[in-house]
Amino acid sequence: MIVTDMMNFLKKYEIWIFLVLAPLLNFVITYLKSKGLIEFFPYTNGRFYALMFLLLFIVKITKGNEGIKNLFRPMLVWKVHPKWYLFGLLFAFTIGLMTLSIVAVYSGDMSILNFELYIPTLKFTLFLLSWAFLGEVVWIGYAVRELSKITKPFYATQIIGFVWSLWWLPSVYINVGVIEDLPVWPLFLNMMGAAGMCAIVYSKTKSGICVLVIQSMLNMSLVLLPISPDAGDHTYTIFAVLYFLIMLVFMYFMPPKINETNTKLVPSK
Repeated sequence: MIVTDMMNFLKKYEIWIFLVLAPLLNFVITYLKSKGLIEFFPYTNGRFYALMFLLLFIVKITKGNEGIKNLFRPMLVWKVHPKWYLFGLLFAFTIGLMTLSIVAVYSGDMSILNFELYIPTLKFTLFLLSWAFLGEVVWIGYAVRELSKITKPFYATQIIGFVWSLWWLPSVYINVGVIEDLPVWPLFLNMMGAAGMCAIVYSKTKSGICVLVIQSMLNMSLVLLPISPDAGDHTYTIFAVLYFLIMLVFMYFMPPKINETNTKLVPSK
């Protein structure tokens, strides 16, 4: 009887349980790192896989193997209009260029626009892709879709973006495995903007690969362009604000739609 009640509780509040445990898990892992019990490389990558294993464990209990398969099905959808791949590749990069232009005009120093792209190593690029892949499956393919069953998609994305930021917060606090010296409130804006844009792309394509592209390019743009905090006191902040505000515009004109029969994000007509 107790086991049955616990199972019913877990199934009923599955998404909320995950959203509480996910940041707590990274807090524990980060605490172990701060005490020297976890080395840099296992920490930097292991926290993402720990997050995935947490999700798989919960979904296995509540939905079984079929639920686990559903987590990865969007990654099999690749036959979408090429414009969505192009959009994903250029969106964050374009906002990065807009950010640098604003900084240049505001400071009166156009030399800011005379920069060289930083080309990351293949190894680091693969790490960024793997992090974006796990992020798509966990935060968009699962969390946004599940939360959208009980609230409007916009609210779902902002809640997920907020919790996503909470997940990052311990790493930001110890300044390990993240861009150095990230300011906290722009980080929250950036992640809420990212969750919103990922959901929009997902709703229009139902493709996890397209979400992977736009999220990868958000991460990559922070590396390719001089918009991280060390590029200037307000550069990253301007980028985060722009990303969030432009997401709101897209949300207004291209809101994600929910299919009332299967409660999944589907393309708008």
